Amino acid sequence: MLERPRTVFDEGHELFRRAVRRFVEAELVPHHPAWEAAGIVPRDVWLKAGAAGLLCCDIPTDYGGAGGDFGHCAVVTEELARANLSGPGFVVHSDMVATYITRFGSEEQKRRWLPGMCDGNLIGAVAMTEPDAGSDLKGIRTRAVRDGDHYVISGQKTYISNGQNAHLVVTAAKTDPAAGARGISLIVVETSTPGFRRGRNLHKLGMPAADTSELFYDEVRVPAANRLGEEGHGFAMLMTNLARERLVQAVRGSVVAETVIGWTVSYTRERKAFGQTIADFQNTRFVLAELAAKTAAARALTDRLIALQLAGTLDPVEAGMAKLFCTDLQCEVVDRCLQLFGGAGYMMETPIAKAYADARVTRIAGGAAEVMKEIIGRRLFADAGR
Repeated sequence: MLERPRTVFDEGHELFRRAVRRFVEAELVPHHPAWEAAGIVPRDVWLKAGAAGLLCCDIPTDYGGAGGDFGHCAVVTEELARANLSGPGFVVHSDMVATYITRFGSEEQKRRWLPGMCDGNLIGAVAMTEPDAGSDLKGIRTRAVRDGDHYVISGQKTYISNGQNAHLVVTAAKTDPAAGARGISLIVVETSTPGFRRGRNLHKLGMPAADTSELFYDEVRVPAANRLGEEGHGFAMLMTNLARERLVQAVRGSVVAETVIGWTVSYTRERKAFGQTIADFQNTRFVLAELAAKTAAARALTDRLIALQLAGTLDPVEAGMAKLFCTDLQCEVVDRCLQLFGGAGYMMETPIAKAYADARVTRIAGGAAEVMKEIIGRRLFADAGR
């Protein structure tokens, strides 16, 4: 890929990037194949990542964090993507769970949970999706019934990232089933609580090292003090953090696209057919030129939105546009570049095959592509009616 100067990151971010890259190359890359075979990243890796400052980068120092900003979190996302590592669930932990606790938790909750999340002793997950409720969170059936100073939670969640490793699960549950979206609350469930049970580690099309689980709540009795914010405000909290979550998906997609194009340029310069390299064919150059142009646009888009997130002005619909464009592009790039690898690209020991399998979920996770189109379309017609 053509190297272009970036202005969204300052010198401190780039110094951090070099440290993150060293950690990724030394502590993660050599072991990732073993984690793929095992279906999980060992918990001690989280302790190493915490000690190296890769977890919860923007958490204030008062709560055990490094006191950085979203730019530092974005650097971690980019370096994991550049190394083609889909196993470590640091993004869910740092950009989702820790963010919910920081934004909506009480002082006591922050001091109880955030230091352990920063140093890797506590691993976080978010449990929203259910067998009959995916992108439509209003349809969740998990119940949390108030009983004195506790909630009794009953239900089931599925496709939960970090589900096998998690110590803390931010759980979306209905506290008032008759109130629709206003009846949802977010309650932090500690996985050592009686009645909480992990199901199987799910076998996925891609991202084999990322533990993804079914979770079961069999009348789990949780202190009411574990609820984040006010009762019934859970849906609003989830919507508030969606902009960041969508942007993270977009950032990863754009970096994967850049990386895959780089692999393909290198491969096609060496691979020969009909007496010349694959790169000598005009079709190869045209395909890669087209993909490089789109990827440059994705980078410009995500860098602008990173700046907006740093300024606290990122709009969730804009983030949805970036998520839609960049994840669609990621899937297009891995598909068309795999074609240029020929039969080698179909072998799972090659990075391009792994990137191809890993990419497909990005158009589903964090809000399906169709949901992104719907919210963008609604905004377009709402603006037109003003």
